[in-house]
Amino acid sequence: MYNNSMKNNTKQNTIDIINTLKEKNQTITFAESCTGGRIASEFTAISGASSVLNGSVVSYANEIKSKWLGVSEQTLMEYGAVSSQCVEEMLRGVLKMADANHAIAVSGIAGPTGGTEEKPVGTVYIGVSINGEISVQHCLFIGDRGLIQEQATDQAIAIFKNKI
Repeated sequence: MYNNSMKNNTKQNTIDIINTLKEKNQTITFAESCTGGRIASEFTAISGASSVLNGSVVSYANEIKSKWLGVSEQTLMEYGAVSSQCVEEMLRGVLKMADANHAIAVSGIAGPTGGTEEKPVGTVYIGVSINGEISVQHCLFIGDRGLIQEQATDQAIAIFKNKI
């Protein structure tokens, strides 16, 4: 079950990421859909984040994913916004937009509506790009909308921290 100690881990993970990136003189950016800016919020809550975070994007609508991040219409039609293919393109687009070294991208279905048999509520794809090496993870979270968003945020930060 999700609890407060996980939230404390997220704060510490965020601090650790910021410190590591400061030491390496590197930057990070985010392309968020279902998390709605929560990852950026975790970072900006920490003093000193501005030395590693120049900006991020909340790309909720498919049109914005295409216009701002360069996600192809073909990807959105063939695989959907909630897919590893879309998240990979979101990563590439936000890295270019922010001219950053690293990125996290998230797209999913927080619910309570929008789920299907193939992609139920709680389906989230989390992608990270570290020095150009991209990996995308499929997750299935359980809970209400807020809890799914919180779990996706915490997991995205944890994945990045474990890979950096």
